[in-house]
Amino acid sequence: MNKQKNRIIIWPQYFDKNLSHSEGRKVSLEYAINEPTVNDISRALKRLQIPNIIHNEKAYPGKWYEKSGCILAESDQNKLQLLKEIGLKLKEIK
Repeated sequence: MNKQKNRIIIWPQYFDKNLSHSEGRKVSLEYAINEPTVNDISRALKRLQIPNIIHNEKAYPGKWYEKSGCILAESDQNKLQLLKEIGLKLKEIK
């Protein structure tokens, strides 16, 4: 029986090393970078061979006035595991 893939929404703020956890960063500083973009995250996901769709017009709920965009990814991992893998790839890219 195949395990169904989860759709996971990923915001650039999850990886921004300039934000605190209460401001929206979801990963530790070990996996965070300066000013990540949806394009950076999409590139990391492509290197991980994870299908994704960019939504440029979306705004992070905590910063509703800023249209930073978000990414919808399909993965069978849980969200935290996926965020850590993306963080490692982002460190390689930047």
